[in-house]
Amino acid sequence: MEGNLTYLLGRGDSEDMLVGYMSPTSNSSAAYEYAFSYPELDISCDLENIPPFASTFFPVLYSLLFVTGLLGNTLVVWVLIAFKKIRAMTDVYLLNLAISDLLFVFSLPFLVQYSIRSQWTFGNVMCKIISSAYFIGFYSSVFFITIMSIDRYLAIVRSVYALQVRTTAHGVITSLVLWTVAILASVPDLIFFQETTYSNRTQCIPHYPDSSNGWKTFSNFEVNILGWLIPVAVLIFCYHNILKHLQKCHTQNKYKATKLVFIVVIVFFLFWTPVNIVLFLDSLRNLYIIDDCQTSQRLDLATELAEAMSFIHCCLNPVIYAFVGEKFKKHLRQAFRKYMNFLLICKDYSAFNRRRLDNRSSLHVTSSQSSSIDFVL
Repeated sequence: MEGNLTYLLGRGDSEDMLVGYMSPTSNSSAAYEYAFSYPELDISCDLENIPPFASTFFPVLYSLLFVTGLLGNTLVVWVLIAFKKIRAMTDVYLLNLAISDLLFVFSLPFLVQYSIRSQWTFGNVMCKIISSAYFIGFYSSVFFITIMSIDRYLAIVRSVYALQVRTTAHGVITSLVLWTVAILASVPDLIFFQETTYSNRTQCIPHYPDSSNGWKTFSNFEVNILGWLIPVAVLIFCYHNILKHLQKCHTQNKYKATKLVFIVVIVFFLFWTPVNIVLFLDSLRNLYIIDDCQTSQRLDLATELAEAMSFIHCCLNPVIYAFVGEKFKKHLRQAFRKYMNFLLICKDYSAFNRRRLDNRSSLHVTSSQSSSIDFVL
């Protein structure tokens, strides 16, 4: 099998990858039956089997991340649409970030099955859909984290100018532009990923038209630049200026805001930097700059772990960007309060009906019961 999560990032020509050299993004023991081959250097590298814990660890991890990411981001969407009513630009971005993360975790159930059965069983159409959904979710999630940093920068540092541009309409237009860029960046994956059968094993892997590593290297650098380099530069600029501005403030929430800034930056670096490093190293391997067997073996396992870490980020986004905010927590409490009141009212209504059936001869109804019925009506 061409790994679970990493079949999506295993950017290699199918024939080259299966016969010539192994994709760096494989994490099942089945994938390690193959070997690296560097024909120009006359090097053959038999890959060691992946550690036994991985065959159990990754399916369990992805299952937990799917449940957590689904619940957290669905809760954000529910509160924003049903209770907060999307009245500000920040709400627009937060809603789109939650949708991006939901799209990102949509691939996880397929990856769990892929890692357990060691082959792709969902057909060529689903291969293209899932791989595209993964990359669209990846790019859009990073883009909205970046634009939310710009939004905070404008609101705190450029507050006068922000009054003119931080409108709901501008938020919707910007979101549409970011979604368009994310979709365009994922077009190569929609085109090149396909279901491929080799040695009686069906896989979902990219099949590039050229025999060289040009497209694979380009795809890796695309992720590095659009998914990490540009966002990191924007985050550093925005939050550096935000911190400078907060130092001049003397409010009670100053230290809380400062702590949140550090959390946003550190979490982004912690969960997205490793996967970009291993993709960059994979590009060096595609160019035969990295050509020793031991490094290649270590790079494969490092890629699996790094990509698993990147999925954790989509589960943390609701906590960092939604649940931490006082306004969102207020709406969240209101949502649960209304839900609990609804359940209590239904319970009281059911209890009243039972008492009414048991006491048909009685025409007396207490005022509290009447008020419950009136509230339901």
